[in-house]
Amino acid sequence: FMYSMLTRSQRISHENLRLRDAKWLGGYERWFAEAAGVKLTGGQPAPPPMFTPYTVRGVTLKNRVVVSPMAQYSCIDGLPADYHLVHLGARAMGGAGLVMAEMTCPTPDARITPGCPGLWNPSQRDGWKRIVDHVHSGTDAKIGIQLGHAGPKGSTNAPWDGDGADRPLPSDNWPLIAPSAIPYLEDGQVPRAMTRADMDRVRDDFCSATRLAAEAGFDWLELHCAHGYLLSAFISPLTNQRTDEYGGTLANRLRYPLEVFTAVREVWPKHLPMSVRISAHDWVEGGITPEDAVEIARAFKAAGADMIDCSSGQVSAAQKPTYGRMYQTPFADRIRQLAGIPTIAVGAISEADHVNSIIAAGRADLCAIARPHLANPAWTLTEAAKIGYTPLPWPKQYLSGKSQMESIFAREKAMQAAPAYKEPA
Repeated sequence: FMYSMLTRSQRISHENLRLRDAKWLGGYERWFAEAAGVKLTGGQPAPPPMFTPYTVRGVTLKNRVVVSPMAQYSCIDGLPADYHLVHLGARAMGGAGLVMAEMTCPTPDARITPGCPGLWNPSQRDGWKRIVDHVHSGTDAKIGIQLGHAGPKGSTNAPWDGDGADRPLPSDNWPLIAPSAIPYLEDGQVPRAMTRADMDRVRDDFCSATRLAAEAGFDWLELHCAHGYLLSAFISPLTNQRTDEYGGTLANRLRYPLEVFTAVREVWPKHLPMSVRISAHDWVEGGITPEDAVEIARAFKAAGADMIDCSSGQVSAAQKPTYGRMYQTPFADRIRQLAGIPTIAVGAISEADHVNSIIAAGRADLCAIARPHLANPAWTLTEAAKIGYTPLPWPKQYLSGKSQMESIFAREKAMQAAPAYKEPA
């Protein structure tokens, strides 16, 4: 409680607390680490909170850092190949506890772009298995996959092609489906409202992709119910204007996403975790609110979800988010406390100080880092060196870089602590 109150305004961070009272923070870190199952002996210093392990079902992550699923739009016919082996393999070597593959689609018409990965045939399963086996054999990271269906936001350009992201393909568009016939952009492709037969097919497609993911050896599965894609579009009143039992109240709008989740959880191995990514705020009047998000989390928890990955927005082009550092963490905090389910914080988290403050205060259980991992695959290793946490193991091939990074940051700290130079009188 004391830690949470001290850091709540974000004006005092984890490392700032160390400057103010190193002994108190050291005792707190020791208490936190022991609660996380770390066995400390004698005067052994405790690891910072972000470097404590975390166990969900039969999977133990070595630390609390997640490489967030980030769309790369770099597959041909949905097949992950050398690019994804290098991209995900590098980040697995970079120190994170869990590396998440980008949103992967159960059918060709479920893709956002022609470059999105898929899991609808054995060749794609084998492509993913090659990557999973590489991560397992070469690192101590875990690897997960996010399954999703683009729904009304499908059949578009990659961000760097044509008219840019979210714009319909100039040719060879495929038909779109959604809860209601509402396009994401006013002048975008209009989806067809789903029938019950469509719902049955998509649910079964998700189950088939889940079985292939299990055969590929993934450690973790996340169901994408955020950002205006198909399952998210059912949840938000902005995109679901159905008048049957799948529209109207929040409970009705959740009916189909929960049906898909339940079917997927049934075929996903029971000893492996399953999380759900949601948009905890639509940032549009009349859309999903943070209060709604608590109810959404409670519903998925009751259905068997292990964690809620708390993102927001991207449901409506009219959104007006309030950006800032760690701006989505309050959603993870609220859901964790009120719905009583572990959460993943994501969004503008860019420093070890951010992660340690979030985890230590109990605002989330894991932190998903996105863009900083694009800039630096070894973000976790680098941030450990920056805060002076030297016990973190590095890949043996990179050990010479470890000593150099630690010495560089140690010199920077010493220079910052030195008294300012003054001209002699």
